[in-house]
Amino acid sequence: MTMPIVRRSILAFAAMATLGAASAAYAHHSFAMFDSESQIKLKGKVTDFQWQNPHVYIEVDAVDVNAKDKTVKSWTIECANPGILNRIGWKFNMVKVGDELTLIVAPLRSGEPGALLKQITLPDGKVFTNGGPAGPANIQ
Repeated sequence: MTMPIVRRSILAFAAMATLGAASAAYAHHSFAMFDSESQIKLKGKVTDFQWQNPHVYIEVDAVDVNAKDKTVKSWTIECANPGILNRIGWKFNMVKVGDELTLIVAPLRSGEPGALLKQITLPDGKVFTNGGPAGPANIQ
């Protein structure tokens, strides 16, 4: 006995949806490119703030406060997605170009000026994390 066409269509759709969800999960990168054990503290001025999927980004001209070399570098700071950040209290307009921030980050292992956010201190002193998946700051 053959399967009715409606049932075959439903099964085919379910199979495609399952494969699509699996490939989307596989495509997301890990945090392996960041060195979470060697976190650093940056202080600097925001040059761009991008509240968008799949990740929020903060561009900041900053110095590593504990480094001997106090050269200002242009850093790209990766944050969680807007949904995660909303759930932990962030708002789309809380970071503005020109804001002076203090950031605790996990730098790129490559040494390039890029990092994963662990903690942010806004100009008004409010402190926010980057959500559970990014992990906590391990420095003050």
